[in-house]
Amino acid sequence: MEIGQIGLISLVALFNGLILLGLSAVIQNFFGIHNPGGRKTEVYECGMESEMGAQVQFDIKYYLFAIIFIIFDVEFVFLMPWANLFNMTQGNRTFIIIEAFIFVGILMLGLVYAWKKGALNWNQD
Repeated sequence: MEIGQIGLISLVALFNGLILLGLSAVIQNFFGIHNPGGRKTEVYECGMESEMGAQVQFDIKYYLFAIIFIIFDVEFVFLMPWANLFNMTQGNRTFIIIEAFIFVGILMLGLVYAWKKGALNWNQD
């Protein structure tokens, strides 16, 4: 296929998607039920009436803990290519091991830093 044919196919696919999106919006406006108000606009969660409003502020420590977890969880996934490369490499694997230890060392420094800053302390007010 030539680049011009691929571009043409992409434009046709984009145009078809936009047509279907617009058509679904028009059909929903004509046949959809429009009855706002009453109980439909109340805050609802898990089948129970909410005790507070929808704009409840959470403590920042929950966000910090979640971000730290995601960072370390995702960074740990980066060790998998090293493990795969270690299995496939024949001969001297010392450089691969040193790279992995440097990477884990940097992660440990980040963990110690978060620990010293109190990001993992739940009793802090």
